[in-house]
Amino acid sequence: MTSKKAGRLVVVSNRVGDPRKAAAGGLAVALGDALASSGGMWFGWSGKVVEGGAPGEGELHRQRAGAVQLVTIDLSQADHDTYYAGYSNQALWPAFHYRLDLADFAAGFFAGYQRVNRLFARKLAPLLRPDDVIWVHDYHLIPLADELRALGCKQRIGFFLHIPLPPPPILAAIPGHQWLMRSFFAYDLVGLQAKSDADHFARFVQEEAGATALGDGGFEALGRQVVARAYPIGIDVEEFQRLASSTESRQTESLLKKQYGHRRLLVGVDRLDYSKGLPQRFRAFRELLANYPENRDSATLIQIASPTRENVAAYDTLRHELEGLAGEINGDYGELDWLPIRYLHRVWARRRLPALYRCSHVALVTPLRDGMNLVAKEYVAMQDEADPGVLVLSRFAGAAEQMREALLVNPYDIPATAQTIQRALRMPVEERRERHAVLLKQIQEHDVHDWSRRFLDDLSSVASRPL
Repeated sequence: MTSKKAGRLVVVSNRVGDPRKAAAGGLAVALGDALASSGGMWFGWSGKVVEGGAPGEGELHRQRAGAVQLVTIDLSQADHDTYYAGYSNQALWPAFHYRLDLADFAAGFFAGYQRVNRLFARKLAPLLRPDDVIWVHDYHLIPLADELRALGCKQRIGFFLHIPLPPPPILAAIPGHQWLMRSFFAYDLVGLQAKSDADHFARFVQEEAGATALGDGGFEALGRQVVARAYPIGIDVEEFQRLASSTESRQTESLLKKQYGHRRLLVGVDRLDYSKGLPQRFRAFRELLANYPENRDSATLIQIASPTRENVAAYDTLRHELEGLAGEINGDYGELDWLPIRYLHRVWARRRLPALYRCSHVALVTPLRDGMNLVAKEYVAMQDEADPGVLVLSRFAGAAEQMREALLVNPYDIPATAQTIQRALRMPVEERRERHAVLLKQIQEHDVHDWSRRFLDDLSSVASRPL
């Protein structure tokens, strides 16, 4: 591999973040400094859907965010419905989360997905400079590098997948999965959340494309080479801790202490998604109350489930299931002055989260499958080091590879999960301190800025590949 000085950073993602508003979270936290220092550009969908717009076309918008140029493109209704709501979220999302039974591979969806990736490439290519370094993000834009290469782009292009990469049998079940293979090999560097994801990638390209392993994550197939490695994403620990001093956080902490000071709080913070294991979590909490009655009138689970994709039938079904479970548990075990579950189906302001984490004795981060799950890291960052809470973490979250000092559970095993929650609630303070100290050091050393630097350093050292 040959190394040369990196040029301007160009970030491409489905939605664009404003680096000046890093407190809002997301990729802007990680990429703001790198974009600003290189006078970079962030390109993506504007979020605007144009009624009656022509498929495969969209108006460009440009604005400055300090030293960073933000370039966005509108989508027609047809492109939004097929590319975003369709193939991205009704085909790739469930398949990559091991839920082929929920995936819809309707032919019109894939055509729209290809069309929008081609649109992105066509609008982006004229804006690029020869020495740009391009970083594409997530499952919405897997074919983008292939489309850029078809237009003659020779720049280094990296890709990061924020969701899990399933094993080869699941990937091979995606109709026409050969496009997926070719798409990956159009990149110079593919970043994945966990070592298990990198292992799945290696098996996929070797079993399905007969790729040759070159060592250090390198593979050759289809006349191309690609490097694929794990880059576990982190959080901005200091930025998140600073949020605790905001007015919203202080007010929330005061309210929680006043209302729940004599009880033990458990917290779950998730998007309403079938990958998050929320019904299993509610059932494990019910098992806790049934088998360990000392938690009745004592332990309260606050579950925030932010709305998402509610026009998809699977999400509507999930919402009704959770509402039914919460009602049953509260009906069976609640008292006049105590409800076991406080279930909030709404968006929760990020500035209020530090207080919720800090006041909770246990965090339940128990997805059935997750690329990483940053709630686990945010919870650890907000604990009182003298009296920290306990993280109960699914072994199927990418974070479990790094956070071995959490209490790891199989969320499908309801009784065992209930037993682990009981252990967390009764854990002595000495053990809690020891576990938390190791977890905190880990998330501080491997924060989101370390993640960004490592990926971009590797991308800058990878030679441009022959096409």
